[in-house]
Amino acid sequence: MKFLRNTLDKVKHDFEKGGKYEKFYYAFEALETFAFAPNTTAGNKGVQIRDGIDLKRLMMTVIIAMVPCLIFGIFNVGHQHFLATGQAATMMDKFWVGALQVLPIVIVSYGVGLGVEFVFSMIRRHPVNEGYLVTGMLIPLVMPPDIPLWQVAVATIFAVIIGKEAFGGTGMNVVNIALTARAFLYFAYPTQISGEVWAFLPEGAKTVAGYSGATPLAVAAQSSTDGTNVVAALDSFGAGWAEGIYSFSNLFLGAMPGSIGETSTLMCLIGAFILWATGTGSWKIIVSVFAGAWAMGLLLNGLAVNPYMEMPAHYHLVIGGLAFGAVFMATDPVTAAQTETGKWVYGFLIGLFTVLIRVFNPAYPEGIMLAILLMNVFAPLIDYFVVSANKNRRLKRATV
Repeated sequence: MKFLRNTLDKVKHDFEKGGKYEKFYYAFEALETFAFAPNTTAGNKGVQIRDGIDLKRLMMTVIIAMVPCLIFGIFNVGHQHFLATGQAATMMDKFWVGALQVLPIVIVSYGVGLGVEFVFSMIRRHPVNEGYLVTGMLIPLVMPPDIPLWQVAVATIFAVIIGKEAFGGTGMNVVNIALTARAFLYFAYPTQISGEVWAFLPEGAKTVAGYSGATPLAVAAQSSTDGTNVVAALDSFGAGWAEGIYSFSNLFLGAMPGSIGETSTLMCLIGAFILWATGTGSWKIIVSVFAGAWAMGLLLNGLAVNPYMEMPAHYHLVIGGLAFGAVFMATDPVTAAQTETGKWVYGFLIGLFTVLIRVFNPAYPEGIMLAILLMNVFAPLIDYFVVSANKNRRLKRATV
């Protein structure tokens, strides 16, 4: 690290005002502050509180919380490959195949996204913020493993420019950036991201007899159309090639077809614990999302007019990306509700709308994406009503 520090110090003057690379100063500054803590202090006098937590370290905490989902996602991609082709494989074989498929998506996400950030920093002449450190990891985790890399690049550019820079940069975006990328692909290129087969299979690969890569949400939606019991359809799915792949226990563990980081509820809960223990994410939002989904599932059980509505409420908590969305998307401190009461309302409505979208519009089986984007827009309104209610209560007490 000392060698790197000395190297940066030797060339720093070329990037400062008057240097030959002055226009690239903010790109240099971003690389320097990523490797080392800034050596600047506040200029005003008086007592100050020093804290080791800054935006960069906050973002790194969220990334650490996502590592379990990433590692399991890499394993699961390889696992689904060998499961579909009927080949025996060791744990390392599965990790190797999964890594070859997943890591390029991560590299493209970070490379393209940070490239756009650097371009905007030089055009607008402002420092590169560390907000994309988390977004760059979220985007790959919400993608299917067989997504074309060029689509990842296009979606990333769209999300960073339209979802973030158009509103002023880090901390100013109205909707979640990673979900903006996924929504863009969902409507622009639906074949690759909303199809049934989400397990990684090389072109021309021969699958075992009876193989189907349908996700549990696709199975549930199809059951509603066929008029068959959803739980029975999930339990019987995979007969002959992967018995019990959609049993409740396996739905919780996550060894099934799906997007890279969203299949395992267990890994998401580990991430939730890290966010809660470090004070990084709001546990109120996480709990209320699960509560809203469960409550709406119970309500629909009582009003059941089709098999999808009859599916036990707890199944909604482990299928699709609800757990991942609740932990890593809904808790985004920029787009979520800010008031304490508002967080409960915001999260509960996300869970509620997720189940409603799933059940009543099977064309959009992954309801968590649309539910979070919808509530991102309404989060300021929720906070407005909460603050207004608090003001009115205080005024009433003051006049008594």
